[in-house]
Amino acid sequence: MTKRFARNALHAAVAGVSTLALAATSLGALAAQSVTVGHTTSDSSHYSEGIDAFAAKLEELSGGEFTVEEHPSGALGGERAMIEGLQIGTIDMVVTSTGPLGNFVPQTYVLDLPFLFEDYDQARCVLDGEIGQELLDQMGEHELVGLAWTENGFRHLTNSQRDVQTPEDAKGLKIRTMENEMHMAAFREMDVHPTPMAFPELFTALQQGTVDGQENPISVILTGNLWEVQDRLSLTGHVYSPAIMLASPIMWDGLSDEEKGWFREAARAGAEATRAMVSRLETEGVEELKEKGMTVVEDIDKSQFQEAVEPSYKVFTDEYGSEMLDRIRNSSC
Repeated sequence: MTKRFARNALHAAVAGVSTLALAATSLGALAAQSVTVGHTTSDSSHYSEGIDAFAAKLEELSGGEFTVEEHPSGALGGERAMIEGLQIGTIDMVVTSTGPLGNFVPQTYVLDLPFLFEDYDQARCVLDGEIGQELLDQMGEHELVGLAWTENGFRHLTNSQRDVQTPEDAKGLKIRTMENEMHMAAFREMDVHPTPMAFPELFTALQQGTVDGQENPISVILTGNLWEVQDRLSLTGHVYSPAIMLASPIMWDGLSDEEKGWFREAARAGAEATRAMVSRLETEGVEELKEKGMTVVEDIDKSQFQEAVEPSYKVFTDEYGSEMLDRIRNSSC
């Protein structure tokens, strides 16, 4: 073989390798990256509505570079288990209530205090403002990435035993609560027996009579079909229940600054869609639950419930102080 022929053969080989490398790069660029998102509510819920909006916006902003794979109905576990999955990188994103979040980020317990917010406008204003952003930023101190505050809504009480119009009526009931210190403390003040359990276990527990009742927003009661195993609803509105879109820091650290911007913008779009559905169900959903056979107690003197649960605030302030609580109460929202 002549030196010239050898050189030509070498150049051809190098060119071939380069062509293959470029082709592989092009194919890699075309292959969309799938983002796993888990939640515990059904695929017809407000969470799912928000995830659909998030997915559409993320695909639009990224030109199809990212797609979303939704896992509803607790397919990836309860909320606490999924948050742990974020920390170790087995799940990319989670939409969760703040129920178990305080176990990971104690500063968020303040949001679970009963009768903290007067209405949706105030709650959304606080969470979309400086205080909400501070709490999102604090997720980073606990191996989580906070993208946006979204929503469950105001929580109401259901049970299968009796109508509840006053705190006295609720005494002795065994009520499923979230795994949340603040919620459990409030119910104990009313002589209710709080029974924490993961949401995927709730329907069966109600069906079997393991617990007498539960408390959730209208959106969850309706889309979770809880009306099938509960016949009494009391519109107590005792706690505003935020939700949050969280990402795994392991996934997040692999994104460019531009990509992170896409995720944040898409998360805000998801939150808006979720809140819109919650607002709609808060009014239309009550009538629908009546049509499905639930007895709805609407004449609630909330001042009696506020008085009954007021001592539970001390559980929070003794442990975490009153600075954040005072800031929320004194906010201009």
